[in-house]
Formats: sequence, structure tokens, C-alpha cells
Amino acid sequence: MDNQPGSQKSSIIPGSGKVNNWAASPSHLCYHFGTSGLSVAVATGVTHPLDVLKVRLQMQLVGQRGPLAGMGNLLVHVLKNEGPRSMYLGLTPALTRSVVYGGLRLGLYEPSKYVCEQVFGSTNIFVKIASGAFAGGFATALTNPVEVVKVRLQMNPNLRRGPIGELRRIFSEEGIRALGSSSKHDLFHFEYPHILIRWTPLEEGFHLHLISSMVAGTVSTLITAPMDMIKTRLMLQRESKEVGNYKNGFHCAYQVLRTEGPRGLYKGGLAIFARLGPQTMITFILVEKLRKLAGLDAI
Repeated sequence: MDNQPGSQKSSIIPGSGKVNNWAASPSHLCYHFGTSGLSVAVATGVTHPLDVLKVRLQMQLVGQRGPLAGMGNLLVHVLKNEGPRSMYLGLTPALTRSVVYGGLRLGLYEPSKYVCEQVFGSTNIFVKIASGAFAGGFATALTNPVEVVKVRLQMNPNLRRGPIGELRRIFSEEGIRALGSSSKHDLFHFEYPHILIRWTPLEEGFHLHLISSMVAGTVSTLITAPMDMIKTRLMLQRESKEVGNYKNGFHCAYQVLRTEGPRGLYKGGLAIFARLGPQTMITFILVEKLRKLAGLDAI
């Protein structure tokens, strides 16, 4: 089988007849990871203002109970007091992370699924979740230092050091452990379109990706919003000195529950949901289009 970019010969998965063109040649490997990274970076750039609002919302009333500012009120406050540029604080590390994280998370999903198929002889939902877990976990661990820098910049509008300067400062003043603060990733986005195609009348296209993105966003928000809030608190411990340093993620969750109540774990949850839907839809529509142009199979 010849593919469009360079007409490189694809490899075949033994016994399945499926084309495994992510491993056909170095050029195909570049297309494979490049389309994934570019898609996630575009989606990140479009939804970045919501990510800034999410971090600000998560840091409200640390260690306290009380009325919280809504996303709309916070948006007006930030625009009025800091200007529109504040909505793009931390954009450089966010895009850097997106290219690497997106390329690895989406790019490693198909190879890891292939390996699981060869080892276990199946590609059922559990194999796909395991593939997503491996790809997401590896990508998260590798890019977590950039995520720490991004969150620090988003929370500090008066910071003038820039991403490299902040990275150096964290490394010199807080040590390398500060760059390994808690991280999280999700496993849910890959499979929803296939489930909807299987169990509903929906077919491949915009409406399928729109609905699957909304479903994925809802489920992912309910499950990962507390983990995301804990991740932000761990990365911004200097902002929460009034409740002391968190020893780890479990200690952070305990402190939040004790001092802020269960609602505290879902601070910023609406911003997470509002961002996840568009980000997921843009990512998967764009990655499928780019993969088609590159002569690659759909994920």
C-alpha cells in the first residue's frame, strides 16, 4: 500500500490485515507525532483564556469557606484590572507543552494499542484504556516541569522574568522537586466517538465529534476536576502559605476538604468543563483532517 507523503510502504499488523503506517518509515513517524502535537497546540491556543480563569478560580479563598466569584465575574475583573493580555499569561509554556504532550499522548496511543494487541490478542475497551494511560502518563511525566512554569506565570500577572527565567528561579530556589509537582491526565477522549458510532445513529463528522466532546468533557470534569485543583495547589504552594505546605496530593485533598469543604475540590470545575469541550473537539477534528492529508489512518 502506498501512502501520499513519499509513498512509503506501510507495515501490516500480523494476522489482522490492518495497516500499521505509523511505523512504516521515519517520515511517517514524523507525520504521526507532528499531526498530534500541532492539533493539540492549536486547541490549546484557542482555549487558553479559560485555562487562565481555571487557575485563578482554583486559588480562591485558599483554606477558607465563603462566597466564590463566578467565572463571568472573574473574567470581567481580570480584563478590567489586568487587561486582555492577562488572559494569555503562560501561553508560551502552554504551547510548548502542547506540542510535546499532544504529540506523545496521541502519538503513543496507537503504537501502545498495537503492542497490547500483539501481547493480549485483543483491542477491547480495557486495552484501549491501558494504552491511553501509558501514553498520557509518559507524556505528563515528561512535560510536567513546563506545566509548573505555565501555572506560575498564569497566577502572577506582574512577573517579568518570562518562562526561562521562572524555570531557572524555581530550579535554583526551590529545587528540582518543585518541577515534579503532582500531575494528572485523562484516559477518556479516545474511545467516545467509537462508542457513539456503535450505539447511536451518529456517523463520522462534526456532530459526532461535538457530542463526544461534550460527553468526554462532562465525565472528565467530574472525575479529574479535584485532581486538577490539587495539582494547581501543589504547583502554587507559595500562594497558600496560610494553610501550610502540602506534603503530597492526599494531604492536599484532606486539607481542602477540612478547611474549604467538598465544594473546594471542584473550584474551577466550570472553567474546566467549558474548556474541555472545545479543546477536545478542535483537537480531534483537526488531527483527523491532518492525518488524512498526511496519508495516515484515523486514530
